[in-house]
Amino acid sequence: MDVIYWLIPSMIFVGVVLVILLMVGVKNGQFEDLEGEGQRILFDEDVDVKVAKKNIKK
Repeated sequence: MDVIYWLIPSMIFVGVVLVILLMVGVKNGQFEDLEGEGQRILFDEDVDVKVAKKNIKK
């Protein structure tokens, strides 16, 4: 029974910390582009680098 007296306040503290971290992440724009990371893996960056180098030489 003594464990419950320690466990409940510690879980409330952890919950408050997680909510604060979530609010900071949302405020800083961490969750604005949810689909960009998933689509970025589909495109090859090497092709873009080669095209950019050709455009610079012209």
